[in-house]
Amino acid sequence: MACALLSSPILLSSQRREVGLYARSCSSSFYEKVIYKQSFLRREIGSIRGGRVVVASVLGRKVKKRETVIPEPDYRIPIVLLGLAGGLAYNDNLLPAAPVGLLGLLLLFQTTRVRFVFDDEALEVKVGEQLDDSGENVFVGGKNRWKYSTFVNWELWWPNFPILVYFKETQTKPEGQVHFFPVIFNGKQLYDVMVERAGPSKTSGPK
Repeated sequence: MACALLSSPILLSSQRREVGLYARSCSSSFYEKVIYKQSFLRREIGSIRGGRVVVASVLGRKVKKRETVIPEPDYRIPIVLLGLAGGLAYNDNLLPAAPVGLLGLLLLFQTTRVRFVFDDEALEVKVGEQLDDSGENVFVGGKNRWKYSTFVNWELWWPNFPILVYFKETQTKPEGQVHFFPVIFNGKQLYDVMVERAGPSKTSGPK
């Protein structure tokens, strides 16, 4: 009886150690599962989709914004129009030469100042070297800024020598608003960034 009483603390101590080891084992196993799940989630969340990289950190998720893209100006269309106007004038076709020449001069001026700015969430038309606000749209009203998420569809005519870019968005009007712009920018850069930010077009890319 005395031996049993004397050995009881030892048995209890041994049981406590076993329980403690089992608890630590369970805790460790649970911790490893949590770490594995967190690691798995970080890998899944950190995947690249549509040019956007999402990075998960211990303190929370941080979103890396897409860089702003501004296609370079392209003077081919105004030069072609001015050349055509000069040819018409040379052949004494002054009546058609006048409007073609004026259109060429207008596009030449616009090419030096108008910029398409593709930021993380929207396309915006800006003017000047300082990228000033272009104000309200003179035809349909509202700011010349449209979120990619509102784009219904878009086209680039013609891919080999792009002349017009068209897109339809639902930000201006719920039923959709159509926009046409002369391509006075680098057509390849314009096409690539439109595909990345607004999704694929039905037309093929510039060659």
